[in-house]
Parts: sequence; C-alpha cells; structure tokens
Amino acid sequence: MTDAIPVVTDLRPGVAVEVCPGIRRVVAPNAGVMTGPGTNSYILGDSRAVVVDPGPADAEHLQALLAATAGRVSAVVVTHTHRDHSPGAAPLAAATGANLVGLAAPEDASHDASFVPDLQPADGQWLPLGELRLRAIFTPGHASNHVCWLTEQDILFTGDHVMQGSTVVIPPPDGNMRAYLESLAKIRASEPRALAPGHGVLMPDSDRAIRRLIRHRLQREARVLDRLRVLGAATLDELLPRVYSDVPASRHPIARYSLLAHLLKLNEDGRVERGGQRWTATGES
Repeated sequence: MTDAIPVVTDLRPGVAVEVCPGIRRVVAPNAGVMTGPGTNSYILGDSRAVVVDPGPADAEHLQALLAATAGRVSAVVVTHTHRDHSPGAAPLAAATGANLVGLAAPEDASHDASFVPDLQPADGQWLPLGELRLRAIFTPGHASNHVCWLTEQDILFTGDHVMQGSTVVIPPPDGNMRAYLESLAKIRASEPRALAPGHGVLMPDSDRAIRRLIRHRLQREARVLDRLRVLGAATLDELLPRVYSDVPASRHPIARYSLLAHLLKLNEDGRVERGGQRWTATGES
C-alpha cells in the first residue's frame, strides 16, 4: 500500500476520530508533562473491535470507549503496563467480556499490577483478534514488558517506544538504554508504513522518525562522554545540567532517568567507570 496517510490532528479528549481506514483514536483526559495531550487509545474494526491501550482507569474515558465501540470489544491489547496505558483494561474487559492481551507487569512500582493478561504473545507472533490480526514485536527499553503491535496494513502501534513530538524517557532499572536502541533498530527493520504513537498524532514517515530517535540518543551519549572528560569525574546531579543544558530545568528531574540509563550503558560498554556516586570516562574511544 503506497497511498499517503493524512495526519489527523484532532486530539480532543473523548472524541473518536478516524486516523486511517479501520482505525480510530480516542484520547484520554490525562494531559500532562509526561503524557502530552493525553494517552491515545486506538479502536480497530467495528463489529468485534480491538482496543489498543485503553489508558488510565478513568470513568469518562471508559464511557467514551464503550460508546465508540457500542460495547462490542473482542480484545483489549496493551503495549506496556505503565499507569497511563493499562489500568483501563480490566474495567473495559469487565464491561465487554473482552480478552486481555499483552505482557504481564514486572515487579516494579511504576507498573500497573491490575493488568492480568488472558493471553501473552510470543515475540513476532501474529495473533487473530476479532476480525483482524496483529503481530507482537517485543520492544523493551522504555519498559521491560513493552510490545509494539503491527497490523496487516503495516500500521505500527508504538505505545511509548516512539512518541510524536517528544523523546522517550528511559527509567532504570526497568528501563534500559541498550535495549531501547536495539528495539528501535528492530521496529525499523519491520518497515512500518506509519507509526501510531501512544501520545500525539500519527507519524507517516516512520523510517525518518526512527532514524531521528536513534541519532538523538547517540548524540546524547556522545555528549555524556564529552562532559565527563571535561569534568574528570562527576556525580549524576553534577552531570545533569551540563548534558541537558538544551532542556528546560523544570524537566531535568525527568531527564535524570535517561542520563542514568546512558551512563549504565556506557559502563557496560567499558567507556565509563563508576566509583560510588561518581562517574569517570575511561580511555576507551
């Protein structure tokens, strides 16, 4: 399929809008610093709909999803179990009888333990769900149990692996920078026609978006090394304003997670050493 996909910019909460044939988006009313305009829930199909990422456990959002599907939902699929993506799954399944599909939450306080899947996919598996099929592509990095979902029309639901208008936070220990970069290369190899992110609008130029994220992460990694070489040795908090001088200070507490993820990867690579709370660049290039 080569037809261009228009970008539908209507991100009003609770409104079901068609973003491409057979796929509608309903934005949850949870806009914020971490969620942008809100979490995207996607509805695939009509008579036996599949809902991807039902969002937070919000009564208003649940009613919007039930109205858009007329309560006919065969499966509720999640990309990962962070609290803005999966808590709505159990109440939606209870209201519709739908099966829950995705990977179980790890033992991590940032995850939603209420999500208990009826079906956990294998990596690369095509699952028949209602009247369509989705392929599970395991993409750890932002979260250890993150899965992107590919349609037969090559639309990829990326959850928080790729977001429109923002880079992704990588929060150790559940988040992992090496895994994130490897997962970006993995979804690029699947050659999706468009990316349907968990926050923001559809991204038709998927290859360009993925390459931009990989380039950004590698540039940030190089900056970490450069600043460490200048400082000689530094704590995480000493590095933070120097590595993220291009980011508003109000967002530095969030950026701190990704900085730690970069340092842990560099340590594994043998390019950074850790002594207590201080980090030092090695002689490795």
